[in-house]
Amino acid sequence: LKKKKKNRKKRGSVSAGHGRVGKHRKHPGGRGKAGGQHHHRIMFDKYYPGYFGKKGMRNYHKNKQQKFCPELNIDQITKIYLANKENNLNDIAQNRIRIIKNGFFKVLGKGRFSAKPLTIVAKVFSKKAAKKILKAGGTIELE
Repeated sequence: LKKKKKNRKKRGSVSAGHGRVGKHRKHPGGRGKAGGQHHHRIMFDKYYPGYFGKKGMRNYHKNKQQKFCPELNIDQITKIYLANKENNLNDIAQNRIRIIKNGFFKVLGKGRFSAKPLTIVAKVFSKKAAKKILKAGGTIELE
């Protein structure tokens, strides 16, 4: 059975619960977020602090490319080595991995470096990563 709508009770009463004096008009306060700096100021200050205005300095001609530096941890280098070994890439024959070809620029030092001594080529190495690679008998090349 379908439940009867709540307004069935109000049928026959002239103003259907919206009052005779004030009346139920369309959008008395304006639509949406209208009046944020005027008649709805208190509500905006309470629930949307900082909604209006600007703050801070603009950065014109922002070049996101300068800060683009995808990172890779040392423990993932072994996975890359094994994956590339199956593809028989030239660098792998020389025990050399070019991190950039795999979409990374920087090598970080988290985890163990369990691969055999490798030459790792990347744009940037963290101190910790460089130390671990050299300790394992590998070498580092900057590209």
